[in-house]
Order: sequence, then structure tokens, then C-alpha cells
Amino acid sequence: MSIVEWKKDDKVAIVSMNNGANRQNLAFAQAMLAVFDEVLADKEVMAVVLTSSDEKNFSQGVDVEWLTQRFQAGDSASIKAFLYGMNDVFKKLLLAPVPVIAAINGHAFGNGAILSCACDFRFMRSDKGFFCFPEVDLGIPFLPGMIAFVKKAMPYYLYNDLKLTGRRAGAIELADKHFLEKASPDQAGLMQDALAFARGFAKKRGIFGEHKRRLHKHIIEIMDNEDPVYFEALNVMVAD
Repeated sequence: MSIVEWKKDDKVAIVSMNNGANRQNLAFAQAMLAVFDEVLADKEVMAVVLTSSDEKNFSQGVDVEWLTQRFQAGDSASIKAFLYGMNDVFKKLLLAPVPVIAAINGHAFGNGAILSCACDFRFMRSDKGFFCFPEVDLGIPFLPGMIAFVKKAMPYYLYNDLKLTGRRAGAIELADKHFLEKASPDQAGLMQDALAFARGFAKKRGIFGEHKRRLHKHIIEIMDNEDPVYFEALNVMVAD
């Protein structure tokens, strides 16, 4: 089974992350980009649902073990390729000319939570999984681009709370606070709700893409101009 796969359900592309906890490393970034290139090349696709095949996890975020090994090996090229690659993934979602809907089927921590924020809409099951930004406890600051696009996904007061406390939030709270379209009761309900929502879109790609390009113009500029400063310096952690 590939790290990331996709299938078409009528005019909806279902993209599935298949690597267990779906920890993000260079191979993950490359697989995501390749799959989304395939999906968006299919002109029949009118919406995308991003989810995971794992029973417990949407994505547990950065593969810290892989990242640590690369640092210890002095492999700055792979680390930079990963950092730029994940930003390319985020930009792909932010600028896709079709709606991208996250179906959060389990834990979404760190970069996994951030990945869902790059999507246009979110659903989450309420019987399993938490949403969390643990970076404040791990010594990992958000990049400027992340700050910008997470703010477009959730109310600022909620972002401030979750980012600075590192606490876990469940689907019902996140739906009540307007981060989710809906807290679905279980896995079956999650996919039913996300697919029904996705099938409701039949927007022309040209205008939909132009809306997103203009809407997220300032975010893309931050990602292109500010994030590379941290990437090139490998300044991605704070020691104390």
C-alpha cells in the first residue's frame, strides 16, 4: 500500500493517507504532492476529501525520529527538501481550484492538525481522536506561513488558546467553536457527511481557483518570502 493513495467516487476524489500515524517526512511530502498532482489533473474532479485509512490517526504530524536522524547525520539537504516540500503541500491545498475537505478520522496533532487547516473545510468524528497543537511543549515554533493559514481556518481566540496551551480539543468543542462544519458521530458518519458536503459542489474550476488565489494571496506571499529564512537557517526548534 502506498503512503498516499486516491480513488474517485463519482466526481469526488478521496485522498487517503495510509502510513499508520501518517507522520510527515520527506517521503510523505513527496507522496502527497504526487497524488494531488494526479487528482487535480483529472478535470472531472470537482472536490477532494482528505482522510486517513488508520483506525486511530488522521496525522500525528512531523516524523520527529526521521528529523532527528537527519540532523544527526548532518543531512541538511533532506531537511530543507522536507520543509519546502510540506510548504508546497500546504500551498497545493490552499490554491487547489476545487474544494478540499478534511475528514479528520482520528488524532490530528502538530503538523497533522496544521494540514487540516490548509484545507477549505473540515469534518471530524466525535467518538475518537483529538486535535492538538503540541508545539509549545515540544519547542517547535509555528512558521509565519502556518500562523497565517491556521488563522483563516479557526477563530483567533480559539487559535490563541490551542496554540499557547497545547491542550487537546475534541470534535464537539471544535464544531461549537466553528472550526468544523460538523462533528460526526463515528467513522461511517464522518465519511457520509464529508462526501455529501463534497458532492454539493459543482463550481467551475476557473472562478473557484481565482477566488482562492485572491483570498489566500497574502498567505502565499508570507510562505514564499518569510518561511525560507527559517528553512535556510534550519531554524525550526527553540532549545529553551
